Amino acid sequence: MQQLLSRQGGQATAEYALVIIAAAAVALALITWATSTDVLASLFDAAVERVRRFMP
Repeated sequence: MQQLLSRQGGQATAEYALVIIAAAAVALALITWATSTDVLASLFDAAVERVRRFMP
């Protein structure tokens, strides 16, 4: 019984590791897309422009 529980614990750890790797891959793809299309720069420019409009 103890061996069965040990195997399942290792499987859960491996599943968590795969989820973390998948999340990192998605984040990397999103960052790569956003920087290559200048989305971040235009978003930042729009935010700065809105702040400037509210400044006296």
